[in-house]
Amino acid sequence: MAYDEDLADRIRELIAGEKGVTEKKMFGGLAFLVAGNMAVAASGQGGILVRVDPDQSPKLVSSTPAEPMVMRGKAMDGWLRVDAGDVATKRALSTWVKRGVTYARSLPAKR
Repeated sequence: MAYDEDLADRIRELIAGEKGVTEKKMFGGLAFLVAGNMAVAASGQGGILVRVDPDQSPKLVSSTPAEPMVMRGKAMDGWLRVDAGDVATKRALSTWVKRGVTYARSLPAKR
């Protein structure tokens, strides 16, 4: 499944004012990187992937509709999957995009 281009456009619109944003095809989707660190992606499996502080992953999984991203059968701390239905509104998507951008900005820039 290809990533949802409309969802990618919605993410692009939300981060338009951010400095140092680049786009890169990753994980079968389209990732948005801030200073070289992935913040959020329109997933090829539907919905979005969001990078968050690994220490916050358990809390976010228990208190939001997010689920851990699973890669090769292993849950990845700091990487969350949010279904498309849970980011259908601008407000819901914005919340997740802000989380991803905030965390990506807290990391050392990659060159």
